[in-house]
Amino acid sequence: MTKALDVVPELADFQAEVRDWLASILPPRPAPSPDARPDLAVFRNLSDEDELALLNAVRDYRRQRFDAGYGAVTLSVEHGGRGLPASFASAIAQAERDFDVPPSTELISVTTGLVGPAVAMFGSDEQRAAYANPLLRTDLLACQLFSEPGAGSDLAALSCRGVRQGDEWVFNGQKVWSSGARFADLGMLLARTDPDVPKHKGITAFLIPLDAEGVEIRPIRQMSGGASFNEVFLHDVRVPDSMRLGEVGQGWKVAGATLAFERTASGSVTRKKGGSVAELVSLAQSLGVSDDPLVRQDIADVYIRSELRAATADRVARAAAAGISPGPAASVGKLMASDVLGKIGEIAADLLGSNVTANVDDDQFAWTEHLLGSPGYRLAGGTDQIQRNIIGERVLGLPPEPRENRDQPWSQRDKR
Repeated sequence: MTKALDVVPELADFQAEVRDWLASILPPRPAPSPDARPDLAVFRNLSDEDELALLNAVRDYRRQRFDAGYGAVTLSVEHGGRGLPASFASAIAQAERDFDVPPSTELISVTTGLVGPAVAMFGSDEQRAAYANPLLRTDLLACQLFSEPGAGSDLAALSCRGVRQGDEWVFNGQKVWSSGARFADLGMLLARTDPDVPKHKGITAFLIPLDAEGVEIRPIRQMSGGASFNEVFLHDVRVPDSMRLGEVGQGWKVAGATLAFERTASGSVTRKKGGSVAELVSLAQSLGVSDDPLVRQDIADVYIRSELRAATADRVARAAAAGISPGPAASVGKLMASDVLGKIGEIAADLLGSNVTANVDDDQFAWTEHLLGSPGYRLAGGTDQIQRNIIGERVLGLPPEPRENRDQPWSQRDKR
């Protein structure tokens, strides 16, 4: 049962409490083994069996954490959380770094940080009772069914149709890049329910069971080897109106709030993505080029970028903890994160030369997983182009891109 507090505790006392609890259920995090192959992948390359085992391990831990009162700390009390600032979620994440916590996955993050809070906030009383706590506790897992082949960056242009027939909705369309969909119980779906209003206004949000008749899930094999992403096809999928989230036509509002939860979700240890600056330094040292002035200059440059990204992320977290929208700072942080990943990969490739693809028996080959995965991070969570538009328009005051069809009915979008 999630604890609700009338008084915000002292942060240091809270973190000490969390550490005591972690010590009661987990051993300390083991020191890195010098013989272990480095984990430099941005996106994991796992078999379905290994991914399922990973999910089971982290779900067991998440259930214990939720029952102890640390599973939804930033969610408001009225929605089943503890109503604490985001700094308390960060305190949990910091404490977890010292213990052998099972590594999380994108599906777990989406379930507990996005879909669960969305159901708690926008769901009916019946939906909250049936789904909110099971999602936050990971008894149920949920993926996002947002992006489409023709509506990625411009999400409001989605074309998956939802047509009401009595007390049911019938869905037809395709979704793409749905992380973990093969292992999810539910999908949070955005569908176009009114094509005769502007694109932002004709969207409605739903929960749909992924074992419903007419749902087809296909894995997408990435060039880095993994297949955690999926495309989901909906063929005359029928869902009762009781699974609708929020009012008809208010899906864009639900989606916006859901994505905003990424800044204030109940924190957890998340696996680092790709190689770090420290690992890049170790690579240069192992190759005997750490004293080369050009190499040192490149590493110093990416180190500075990495520190600036960390400072920006801290500023976003502090704003969220104070109840202030971080605004474009979140876009700056996302853009910087993908930039740092790309720069680290470029330097590693320069240092390794042909060994980055040919030296298959050496740990250096692990950098290939970084190189193949880092371009995908420029798309995940909002493309670099979208982040630049936000920064250009909202920070620099540059003229916005033309949006001639903004107030045009979606059904008239291709007509001139």
